[in-house]
Amino acid sequence: MTSRPQEREPYRMRLPGLVSDQDIGLGDVITKSTTALGIRPCGGCAQRAEALNRWMVFAKGSSQRGQ
Repeated sequence: MTSRPQEREPYRMRLPGLVSDQDIGLGDVITKSTTALGIRPCGGCAQRAEALNRWMVFAKGSSQRGQ
């Protein structure tokens, strides 16, 4: 039986004034940016966006992990 690595909280980067009241993941930022430029998402884009969202989140509040 193989064990999965423990799921950790994403890094939180505080961007006051640039982010709405809701947290937004890095994958969502990239998806919205490329769509606005007219680049169509491919089959793996959703999977990559989910992985990036688990890795980093932009927040209006505290920049510390887990808050």
